[in-house]
Amino acid sequence: MKDLLPDLCDLYPEKLQIAEPIFTSYGKRSHFYGEVVTVSCFEDNSRVRELVAENGKGKVMVIDGGGSKRRALLGDMLAEKAVDNGWEGFVINGAIRDIAAQSQLNIGIHALCAHPMPTEKRGLGDLGKTLRFAGMTIAQGDYIYCDLNGIVVSKQPLALP
Repeated sequence: MKDLLPDLCDLYPEKLQIAEPIFTSYGKRSHFYGEVVTVSCFEDNSRVRELVAENGKGKVMVIDGGGSKRRALLGDMLAEKAVDNGWEGFVINGAIRDIAAQSQLNIGIHALCAHPMPTEKRGLGDLGKTLRFAGMTIAQGDYIYCDLNGIVVSKQPLALP
């Protein structure tokens, strides 16, 4: 296991936004990074379901669920599909479920908490919007880096130490 973020903060302090420390790591991968794909959805993971079916190689899905802790935006079946389609990971401003199963999947997952209730499926949500949460502004195409130390975002890809 490698501590990636302290090194990035040492090398690129002026290029990084650092998330408030409100997330917990749930996936098997302790560190992950990639180009940001944004989803804005509140207690409805319909758009997440659509995106995990696409090729996610080199990408991290950043989901703004409005900070809701009442419905899980990601469960084991969607996470498995994301693994199958090459996604690097998820950062979720909301809840997830099936955490025992997700902890065994080769993917990175940072979320606010676990909650057993699924979302409603109403087909709501927006893709590609700029998101604001945890003290950061995250746009589609930004780059996000995550490890057990937290989450940072950069406008450009960074050379890894």
